[in-house]
Amino acid sequence: MDTAFLVDAERHARDLDAVIGDDDDVAIAAVTAAELLVGVLLATERHRPARQAFVDEVLDVLPVLSYDAGVAEAHAALLAATRQAGRPRGAHDLIIAATARATGRLVVTADPRGFADLPQVELAD
Repeated sequence: MDTAFLVDAERHARDLDAVIGDDDDVAIAAVTAAELLVGVLLATERHRPARQAFVDEVLDVLPVLSYDAGVAEAHAALLAATRQAGRPRGAHDLIIAATARATGRLVVTADPRGFADLPQVELAD
């Protein structure tokens, strides 16, 4: 799951159990955890407690996948492919895509444009 998907779930007050099926093998990239935590730090005082509670739930429920050598290799391949194609992508989106590619997972996103046409990266329907 990418950050856009999780932020969308938070904005629409969706419970993670309603979004994640029982048989789904769901995880987030470490950079997604960082983006969510930045959202807590930048939230207004009024919104911070609810945002913190949501991020705490995400981090309690979903495994966080590390940026390891396998992800680095997939990341390098994606960086090279996007540069060769002349279609740069957001740095964090590429790390999320690389994490999915390296671990054989689908990317679940609310904004598929950042992941479209990346080699060996599949998007969930």
